[in-house]
Amino acid sequence: MGKAAVLKNRVRQYFQNSRSRDAKTYALVSEIHDTDWIETESEIDALFLESEMIKRYMPRYNVLLRDDKSQLFVRIDMKSEWPHVSFTRNPADDGAEYIGPFYNGYAVKKALRYLRRIFPYYTKVPGKESSRLDEELGLSPRRSDGRGAYLQNLRKLMSYIKGNRVAITRELEVEMKQAAKAEDFELAAVYRNKLLAMKQLQQRVMFGDAEYLDISKDTALNDLARLLGLKEPPKRIEGFDISHMSGTNVVASMVVFSNGVADKASYRKFKTKVERNNDFANMNETISRRMSNKNQSLWGVPDLVVIDGGKGQLDAALKARDAAGSVIPFVGLAKRYEQIIIDFNRSNLSVNKEVLAELDGRIETSDTFITINLPHHTHIIKLLQRVRDESHRFAVGYHSVLKRAGQTASSLDTVPGVGTVTRRKLLRKFGSVRAIKSASEEELAAEVGLRLARTIKQVL
Repeated sequence: MGKAAVLKNRVRQYFQNSRSRDAKTYALVSEIHDTDWIETESEIDALFLESEMIKRYMPRYNVLLRDDKSQLFVRIDMKSEWPHVSFTRNPADDGAEYIGPFYNGYAVKKALRYLRRIFPYYTKVPGKESSRLDEELGLSPRRSDGRGAYLQNLRKLMSYIKGNRVAITRELEVEMKQAAKAEDFELAAVYRNKLLAMKQLQQRVMFGDAEYLDISKDTALNDLARLLGLKEPPKRIEGFDISHMSGTNVVASMVVFSNGVADKASYRKFKTKVERNNDFANMNETISRRMSNKNQSLWGVPDLVVIDGGKGQLDAALKARDAAGSVIPFVGLAKRYEQIIIDFNRSNLSVNKEVLAELDGRIETSDTFITINLPHHTHIIKLLQRVRDESHRFAVGYHSVLKRAGQTASSLDTVPGVGTVTRRKLLRKFGSVRAIKSASEEELAAEVGLRLARTIKQVL
């Protein structure tokens, strides 16, 4: 599995005699059965698709990109007073704008350094005493222009990153001509310089999350549609999982695969309203919240939902879906034998027996459920495993965060006089509860006063 600008040059080495081959290449060539390819819009798209496919199929001869390192996102919180541009590999459900994902983090950061000359922005939250050097250099916005002008500038930046380059260029040209016509030549020169700077970005290093790939050649999606009787390959697949420890810190995850590729900016997490050691009830609550009118309007509607679990979890999810009046197809993926579970009365799916035989699969029927057994090497199982594993990883990660936060907060919460602000102040200063316990009374007093410091030492 690999990428190439010229396919002929990429595969030529495998079809001609060469003394330079190593043992791994000889073994690879001996197992070649067929070749296939997918065309992408750009080189960066090819890099990202290669990364996702290697994570899905784990091919034996690809040793790179098999790790679980996440792709990069550009984060802009437009709701803050003076928004700043930052980068993250873990998008949060915090209302901020997340643009991505980008595979080549270095290229994205380099491009944004160029874009900062065109659309000045802050790289951190500005303070009252912040240096004005960046403002003088034209890298940060001028406060005198006001917040409204800065937000308008940021919207242009986001539009450019998302791929609306031609529209932004035309808009700047119009604004330059209007300024020149009004004889505001200083402003016209600013727009002219922005246009010149944009021409420096000749090599395309970014792509928007609206520029999806052609999935007509994704075997897994096509086989899945044929097997389950879907009208077309599912463009949006959502996966759900539950994570908790004996009914505490109960959380759920929702991961999204757009055109077969992980769309991490669309991931969402849930904290259940009731703490209980009941995966069926927890799954029912999660799907009920996902299927609310508000969330369907905000997040869209999936073409297929994958539940991590067997008949019980799928039944609980279907009850919540039915209560919401939805008809979205649901399937379960049982962990032990990687079996696909469907309810033939409610899942809104049908098994194509010809495709099942073609894939060397078989079915088992019990009650109202159908269990589909496919060989683990099939494209369908690899895709569903990837969705399931991502939902599990995302849920466990959120659960671990809550568990650590609970462990950290519990000791300090027992101290009279220590509230949320004081606790945050102490943790920011000392780093952990253990460090607070080890701190001297004088060190604590410097932060919270002598009386509270004595109380903390006494209680902890």
